[in-house]
Order: sequence, then C-alpha cells, then structure tokens
Amino acid sequence: MTDSRAIEVFEGLDVPEGFKAELLWGEIVMMAGPDLVHNRIVQAVADQIPRKRWDRLQTQDVALLAQTSEPQPDLVVLPRDAGPASGRLMPPEEITLLLEVVSKTSKHRDYVTKRTLYAAGGVPGYLIIDPFTGECVLLTEPAGKGEEADYRVERRARFGESLPLDLLGVKLETEEFQTLPVKQSEKPEQ
Repeated sequence: MTDSRAIEVFEGLDVPEGFKAELLWGEIVMMAGPDLVHNRIVQAVADQIPRKRWDRLQTQDVALLAQTSEPQPDLVVLPRDAGPASGRLMPPEEITLLLEVVSKTSKHRDYVTKRTLYAAGGVPGYLIIDPFTGECVLLTEPAGKGEEADYRVERRARFGESLPLDLLGVKLETEEFQTLPVKQSEKPEQ
C-alpha cells in the first residue's frame, strides 16, 4: 500500500467506541482504552506542567506524514497558543514534549517504534513512563532520519525520584505514580 493510500485508509476508519487507532510507519494499530493507573499518571504529569506557559493536550493526533504516521500520544505539550487554531493534526515542529505511558500491549511500540518515529519527526523531547518497571525515561536531542533516527540523550528516574524536564522548565515529581503488577510470564518485551 502506498503512503498516501495508507493515510487515506487510516483517516477513513470507523474506530469502535472504547478503542483508539494510530498510524505508525504505515501500519494501522488499534488498541483498547487505557487502564485507570495509566490515566492517573497522564493526569499527574499534566498537572505539574504550568498551564500559563504550556498547552497539555490529550487525545491529540500528531502529523508525522513524512513517516506515514499519525500517532496519538498520551500527552502532547507545546507552548501556549502555538499550533493551529483548529484541526485534527498537530504539526511536530510545534511540539516540545510527547508522553507515552506504557501499557501491557504497547511496550515495544512505546520503547522502540515511537522512539524512532518521534526522533525522525524532530520532536525535542519524548517521555516514556512505565508503570510495570516503575521507571521514567526522558529522551532528548533527536538526530537522524527515518527508522534510523534516535535520541542522543537518555535520562532515567525511578518512581519516587524527581526527573528534571529542562525543556519545560519543571521538575517532574513521580512519587504519586502507581505501578501495575505483571506476572513473570506476562512481562512485555522491549
């Protein structure tokens, strides 16, 4: 399927209630709605980002069309009043930070697929919060093109530790982040 055809099919999808769909490197991915722990983590992060300086958008699609992708990160952070006045897609050049909270079925997508995708799109910061490992990973300084793109700088913090989000001028406090239990046989692979 051509890139333009993949985008056309994706944009014409009728996604069932309770699910979300993303287009990632030309592949349509559907997933069930998030866990309550997931939603609370997203809210806790959004609450720590000053609203006077930053827009904190949930369920916002991002236009990474050069990568045949329209992901929907858990949180999109951009300077207040930046970006288009309306529309479904946020251009990556307007974005300062994207957040993904790992779910049981999204670990590989969040740690690998979206890492290269967001770096290829030039997104300055990508924050992964993993309630299964109790860890946050902040990726900055994107470099490279296509599926070879990556972030040059990686900073980690365990739940309970502070994580400086220098791009936003805040220190993320993680002590209220909850973890999710996982059986050894169910551990999602990276």
